[in-house]
Amino acid sequence: MKINVWNTILQLSKERGVESSLIISAIQESLKVAASKYYTRNEDIHVDFRPEKGELRVYALKRVVEHPVSPAREISLEEARKSNPAAVVDDAVEIDLPSDTLGRIAAQAAKQVILQKVRDAEQEKIYGEFASRLGEIVMGVHRREENDAIILEVNKTDVLFPFREKLFNEDFKRGDQVRAVIIQVKKGYKGVDPQVIVSRTSPKFLEKLLELEIPEIANGTIEIKDIVRQPGERAKVAVATRERDVDPVGACIGVKGSRVLAISKELAGEKIDIIVWSPNPLSYAKAALSPARVESMIIVNNDEKTMQAIVAKDQLSLAIGKKGINVKLASKLVGWKIGIQQPSPEST
Repeated sequence: MKINVWNTILQLSKERGVESSLIISAIQESLKVAASKYYTRNEDIHVDFRPEKGELRVYALKRVVEHPVSPAREISLEEARKSNPAAVVDDAVEIDLPSDTLGRIAAQAAKQVILQKVRDAEQEKIYGEFASRLGEIVMGVHRREENDAIILEVNKTDVLFPFREKLFNEDFKRGDQVRAVIIQVKKGYKGVDPQVIVSRTSPKFLEKLLELEIPEIANGTIEIKDIVRQPGERAKVAVATRERDVDPVGACIGVKGSRVLAISKELAGEKIDIIVWSPNPLSYAKAALSPARVESMIIVNNDEKTMQAIVAKDQLSLAIGKKGINVKLASKLVGWKIGIQQPSPEST
């Protein structure tokens, strides 16, 4: 049977960005499924589809026998010779689907199944593209809002930017360009597209911004050991280096704070404390309470991982921070519960 679908296949391939071979395979499979509604006895169905030549055949393969026992797979010599006069016992003969039935099946397959298969191929392509980019920063355009999320367009793909992943003081409008990090890629299933989820509140977003802004982090001279954030308010980043001539904190802050200020601006004014990582919990905790100046640190209980910071009166509010954020982030960064107190009168 002659069928003119080659141009349609090429057009679909171009529009959807899917290989034409995948579309051809989808058509073959869908024709086989549709033909099984005509061949209802578990016949051995074959599809010979050559779209570039406009050729299509659907047929059942049957073995010629004297006395058929399984009509689905066997045919009598008398019946076989109606389609192939030269047929003999034990031959395999091809019984073509009638052209009128084949035409209806081809149209049905093209309408209902082919596009679904193309959609499946699109889903696989989207998942494959974004799953390998997990943890990468992408730039998307705000297209619309739905179900407590902003829909961003990234490389012609809808990406989910939930409101909960947005900084509390940010307000994006349609058409705005939004930079965020990919934090999750969920595989699609029947009728549902893959979900690519991005965030601006994740510590990973800050980590990637630091890599982009600070060459010493990008090339491995400076290592980010830990990051904690109160998104939109404050973040603490612990850094280290094996290079004796490199000041990790100074390099991250930049001349007159240029590097860290650029990142803070991207994060809607979020304050970023860069501190030196230390394997010593007391030294680490003392640095983590920056920008407060800590007089001394005391371990209260090793098993419970609690310690006390001694700070001067004028440093008390800085050490605690607004709504207790500074000490909370320091505790989270170090992994110890930190208490704050002033020096006792006897020690002053």
